[in-house]
Amino acid sequence: MSAPAGSPARVSRVAVLGTGLIGGSIGLALAKHDIEVVGFDASAACLERARELGAVSKTASDVAGAVRDADVVVVAVPVGHIAPLAAEALAAGAPVVTDVGSVKGPVVADVVAAQPGRDACFVGGHPMAGSEQDGVDGADADLFVGATWVLTPTARTDPDAFTTVRSLVGLVGADAIAVEPERHDSLVALVSHVPQLAASTLMDVASRGGDEHRTLMRLAAGGFRDMTRIAAGHPGIWPDILSANRDAVLRALDDYVDALASVRALVAGGGRDDLLDLLERARRARRSLPVGTPPVEELAELRIPVADRPGAIAEVTTLAGRLGINVYDFEIAHSGEGGSGVIVLVVAMAGAEELEHGLAEIGYHVSRGALG
Repeated sequence: MSAPAGSPARVSRVAVLGTGLIGGSIGLALAKHDIEVVGFDASAACLERARELGAVSKTASDVAGAVRDADVVVVAVPVGHIAPLAAEALAAGAPVVTDVGSVKGPVVADVVAAQPGRDACFVGGHPMAGSEQDGVDGADADLFVGATWVLTPTARTDPDAFTTVRSLVGLVGADAIAVEPERHDSLVALVSHVPQLAASTLMDVASRGGDEHRTLMRLAAGGFRDMTRIAAGHPGIWPDILSANRDAVLRALDDYVDALASVRALVAGGGRDDLLDLLERARRARRSLPVGTPPVEELAELRIPVADRPGAIAEVTTLAGRLGINVYDFEIAHSGEGGSGVIVLVVAMAGAEELEHGLAEIGYHVSRGALG
């Protein structure tokens, strides 16, 4: 927990830098709450189209103009351009800046290097939602409803900045989870980046050959279509993502290639029982994937006294993320005397005891009560 910087801002004006699919969807979702959205985009045509569609209510000709008087700035551009734009927004006086890039470690590090005096106001973010649609014309106000939105606080993150960004995530209908930047990159390599490469590679293999391809496409059933659906997404964003997250993607690819080699050996050797075991394990794992946010009948409130020191916000929230415990509400109550405060988490009662024990193990004293 860093030094208090006042109460978290009430979000009433948001600047969106980059008005494509994700930035446009954020703008449309915020418009439902009568929040003023100011847009900036390097493409004047894209920016004007965003205004026509209602994704932004005002436009700006430069970053400084967009972030002026904004409560939060959302950087929604390709990964390779995020850090410079976030740093420019911070330098222009933005009180809180977040982003939507699918790689976090290098982005967070570059923002820290570029704005070491103001990087505490940057909260890395990644909405786990997307579409095969391209550009702002594919924007959807409901794109994030029920989706997981990863936030990546660090020991330097200002608690009030984190709370403000988390409020924004809730406004667009997503569920926030906190994860360390480097751990985020390892996880999304497996669940997002490698699947994109696998889908695109399979589609490329299937598309070879003229007449054969036409016949094959007529035979393509639901399984093939489901597995290759994401290959239809906009390809332009992927080279930067894969370059920025190269090491994690390579590790995940190596694991996948090794697993495919093992499957090939089973098929070649006629290992029926081993194949069935693999298929059963995969079936059980797939069926256990969460679908949306489960209804919660009973909630618990955890109150966690914290000293005024860097890193407390990241320790508490990322522990919840590691344990897979959804935080339904989050608040920081600063002490009037300074030097300390209380983090208030609202979580499902079913996970409250596990989180309480985990927090105790790293030195926090927690009080717990039921809600509802």
